[in-house]
Parts: sequence; structure tokens; C-alpha cells
Amino acid sequence: MYLRSILLVPVLFGLAGCLGNDTERGIAGAAGGAVISGATGGSPVTGAVIGGAAGYFCRDLNVPGCRNE
Repeated sequence: MYLRSILLVPVLFGLAGCLGNDTERGIAGAAGGAVISGATGGSPVTGAVIGGAAGYFCRDLNVPGCRNE
């Protein structure tokens, strides 16, 4: 089960570059965080909060590929 979650991480990061603004990345991050957290036995709500914040603020943190179009 953990292997499946680990394999999803590159896919999610790869798709993050296709999103055009902070809000879209925040929503995608929340969805991805909830799915990964639930798959690994954690709380989907906590995963959604952390993933959403990471997606929304990735441009502010200068994450490569995270820019507004």
C-alpha cells in the first residue's frame, strides 16, 4: 500500500506544473493530500489541509515549476 502512494508522488508533482494559478494548485494539493493521507492510514482532513497549503504557497516558496501563467 505504501509503494502505491510513493508512486503517486511524482505524478502529482508533475501535474502541479500544469495548473495556472495558486487556487488551482491549492485545490489539487488538497485533493492529493487527502488521497495520499487516506491511503497511508492517516487523516484525510489533515492531509487535505497540508496538501492544500503546500499547493497554494508553492510559488511563494520558489518551488521549481510552480508559477502563475
